[in-house]
Amino acid sequence: MNKTILRTPDERFTDLPDYPFEPNYVTINGLRIHYVDEGPKDGKQILLLHGEPTWSYLYRKMIPPLAEKGYRVIAPDLVGFGKTDKFALRKDHTYDLHVEVMTKFVEALNLAEINLFIHDWGGLIGLRVVHNLSDKFITIMAANTGFPRAKGFKGLFGHMVFKRKIKQIGKVTAEELWDNPTFLRWVAFSQTVEIFDIGELLQRASETELSKEELAAYDAPFPDESYKEGPRAMTMLTTSQLRLNKKVWDTTFKTWNKQFMTAFSDKDPITRGGERTFKRDIPGARDINHPIIMNAGHFLQEDKPIELFELLTNFIEK
Repeated sequence: MNKTILRTPDERFTDLPDYPFEPNYVTINGLRIHYVDEGPKDGKQILLLHGEPTWSYLYRKMIPPLAEKGYRVIAPDLVGFGKTDKFALRKDHTYDLHVEVMTKFVEALNLAEINLFIHDWGGLIGLRVVHNLSDKFITIMAANTGFPRAKGFKGLFGHMVFKRKIKQIGKVTAEELWDNPTFLRWVAFSQTVEIFDIGELLQRASETELSKEELAAYDAPFPDESYKEGPRAMTMLTTSQLRLNKKVWDTTFKTWNKQFMTAFSDKDPITRGGERTFKRDIPGARDINHPIIMNAGHFLQEDKPIELFELLTNFIEK
């Protein structure tokens, strides 16, 4: 592969609160991919995909009740996050890479009849995996995510315009970001801030007060700034494949008749209202109740884990 790979030392993950899960690993494209695999192996399969800048720790409050209910729960860490390997160079973290690795991950574990839960960048990646392996998925639940796409002029030049806007914004301090948390400010912040404080980000974007130990668990995958090129890169990749995503949307999801449910939160300034496009365009999302999770921020797995657990299981069983 000829790319410098970083691996977070295992001792960084010792005694994390509410994360007793045994590690599992599979090698894909020369990268060690970590995943949680809990519950009976013959249970109905639930695949939980996290986003930016979290890891499978985000689902620690949902995994045990799902497993206890008899589901097989699989929660991988994306490349650059959690216990999974990380590229040292920002340019090596690409949208295509994430899609390819997660597609091969599903194939490597021989998963089938998957109930998919996607959040944040887990949606941008997960929906592409569904497109690649559509026969393997039976339900999809989307929370605080999106699928940026465009055709025509915007599809051709949207990413270039986006990068120019970020450059024009320049440096954004934490105070400026949280005073007016727009998506463009967030991206500019991620590219320019000297110390990318993952724990602070989780706290700022959650309504629940996280403990020092929980914040430390979110920081655990990143011993120093050199390990954070994945989280920094991901924000800039959002508009990098507008035309391809438009094609995927039109060919797969505008004709997707399998059950598709959204569960967005009311206090996420970035994705709030994003459920409308799913409800409008996807046939499988019609005639379904799409709840808004109240009093929850962007990381609603921290704020309303049991409510999400109940919504997800009721949705699957229905």
